[in-house]
Amino acid sequence: MILLKITNASDVVASKAGKLFEKMTPEMIDQKLVESQVIQQMIEQLQLEGLKGQISSVKGLEINEDNLITKSSFKIRSIKTF
Repeated sequence: MILLKITNASDVVASKAGKLFEKMTPEMIDQKLVESQVIQQMIEQLQLEGLKGQISSVKGLEINEDNLITKSSFKIRSIKTF
């Protein structure tokens, strides 16, 4: 299993769509937009390599050193099979 955390979603949205759009959208929406695009690009590349699997977008996970922490608000936002 691979876990990927994007920590600069607002910066990416600002650089791609402009500062005005970034200021109008909350951090949570920026995160979802960037995650969606990253997932789509990953799926395309993994399929080109002949890999099959599943990518999930989740909310409420944290990694602290060697510990995986699930918050009470843990939620699977989406699952994409490729």
